Amino acid sequence: MRARNELVGAGDWQRPLDDNVVARAAEVLRLLADATRLRLLALLAEGPQDVNTLAAKVDASRSSVSQHLGRLRWSGLVAARREGRRMIYRLSSDHVRGLVAEAYAFAEHLDRDIPHHSSDA
Repeated sequence: MRARNELVGAGDWQRPLDDNVVARAAEVLRLLADATRLRLLALLAEGPQDVNTLAAKVDASRSSVSQHLGRLRWSGLVAARREGRRMIYRLSSDHVRGLVAEAYAFAEHLDRDIPHHSSDA
């Protein structure tokens, strides 16, 4: 039986849970829990884009998208660079891409009643 403070990952890999990291992970998941932010991250997984392009794709105001991107940038999920007068946003790492992909795949399984992948038999 595993201790309460151990985390199991791929290949039954274990490490102690750190309270600060758990709190940070919870904050990341809270940010992903917003449908607009999740859509923005999925769009950024396709490649860097500016606010106007993203706003058009998520059918939201530029102001609203800018606020969402600001929260995602502050949290470290996205990064930005200036190109002239435009800010170009991108995912900060492949970890973010993986989180978005896994969240979507899990939801797709639930929504379409697709059996989940499991190593437990």
